[in-house]
Amino acid sequence: MELETDVLVVGGGPAATWAALKAAEAGARVVLADKGYCGTSGATAAVGTGVWYVPPEPEPREAAMASREALGGYLADRRWMARVLDQTYKGVNELAELARYPFPASPDGTLIRSGLQGPEYMRRMRIRVRRAGIRILDHSPVLELLTDADRAVAGAAGYRRQAGHAFRVRAAAVVLATGGCAFLSKALGCDVNTGDGALMAAEAGAQLSGMEFSNAYGIAPEHTSVTKTAFYNYATFYHEDGTVLEGAGSQRGRSVIAQALLTGKVYCRLDLADEPVQRAMRLAQPNFFLTFDRLGVNPFTDRFAVTLLAEGTVRGTGGIHITGDDCSTTVAGLYVAGDAATRELICGGFTGGGSHNAAWAISSGTWAGRAAARYAIALGAKTATRRITAAGGAGLRPDAKPGPAGEYRDVIRTVQAEILPYDRNYLRRGDRLVTSVEILDDCWRAVRASLHEHGADVVRARQAAAMVAHARWMYASALSRTETRGMAKRLDFPGQDPGQHHRILTGGLDQVWTRPLRAAAAVAS
Repeated sequence: MELETDVLVVGGGPAATWAALKAAEAGARVVLADKGYCGTSGATAAVGTGVWYVPPEPEPREAAMASREALGGYLADRRWMARVLDQTYKGVNELAELARYPFPASPDGTLIRSGLQGPEYMRRMRIRVRRAGIRILDHSPVLELLTDADRAVAGAAGYRRQAGHAFRVRAAAVVLATGGCAFLSKALGCDVNTGDGALMAAEAGAQLSGMEFSNAYGIAPEHTSVTKTAFYNYATFYHEDGTVLEGAGSQRGRSVIAQALLTGKVYCRLDLADEPVQRAMRLAQPNFFLTFDRLGVNPFTDRFAVTLLAEGTVRGTGGIHITGDDCSTTVAGLYVAGDAATRELICGGFTGGGSHNAAWAISSGTWAGRAAARYAIALGAKTATRRITAAGGAGLRPDAKPGPAGEYRDVIRTVQAEILPYDRNYLRRGDRLVTSVEILDDCWRAVRASLHEHGADVVRARQAAAMVAHARWMYASALSRTETRGMAKRLDFPGQDPGQHHRILTGGLDQVWTRPLRAAAAVAS
């Protein structure tokens, strides 16, 4: 299937729908291609989330910006924080006024706009996108970008899973809003987040930033997928013998839990929540309690086993490097939004959790969509006449003889063995990182040489290639940061080094590179 449009948005979550909507409002023709069904796939659609929604008053704004600066290693940018707070305030109010989102009210009648229920939020965003005349391609994973003779982005190509055929979209501009990478860890809603956008961007010449801040793990009841870590602020954690696991409930508590899980089970009870808090929790996150209710477990009185699920750059802050206020990249015509982009600008080196990431999705989606529309409209009729080239490589076009069918399964197992274990990714040491890098480099060479699939399995092959690339950028950046700052913990360098108050850029495919970038100079003003 061949299509032609002004702006192509890749993704289907909050950032993608905001980008598509704002591009259309700016006068562009827009196509949105989602790996799943737009409005139901992704990390937001299945859960509730807080939103970094702060009224435009000096004191609360100052408190909001200061709240995570130290945790993030002072790598965040106050100017970007202020921009995101302003844009999020407008965007959430737009949801209330134009999308009629049913925000709950406080006893005095004031609407509480600091949280969103993902299913309802995304249902309304899909409706808005459709009403704007945007063409939605559901179940249509994009596999690679298209570029012109000047290396500017010229569209993308993919595979329509339900229809069983390839598709190609010529576009003057592309917004990548494909989410981060959770390495198929089974964290709720994250199995569509395999780092595809980062690989496509790097193949076109884009850079990445903050990839060392990619070791996010969420607490989940054992054998489940719901990682709503905020509720565990009301928890007491225990060893298998019933003794309290000291330090597990602190801001650094997940490190304590990870250490304990290496030698045994960890149990939990939400026994610090009183009855009003319990009622509020059930209203805020009903799906958190679904498994407990089915098993007949009362999490407020009964102990239950917990584990940690890798959330990678979905909850981490690393992603595609941004070069301007419009969320542009180093590639002409390519814009980025949401978790596919670095969030260091507002979070530094510490997770944005749900609230900051939700605000970032609204804001970056808005800016990227508008900028892509401006770029496309300025390009005009040249879009249809450009000679285009497919930019994709690994997992699509092997350098040597194609390997056997199903080879992607071995690739995924290899990557997960280096990324998911706590003592590899979360509790990092230089010697372990070096060993993992060697294994991942060998895996990448094998992917480049032979990984190739047919039909719908081409999507799985491409996902596997993206996961390998993502892992290599993560660990190369982690080795470059010989200190502990934000989420980037190094057991062999436990202190924070003032001489490393910088961000780390990375990129490259066959040869991964890194270089420092002063925090103040990370984005053009």
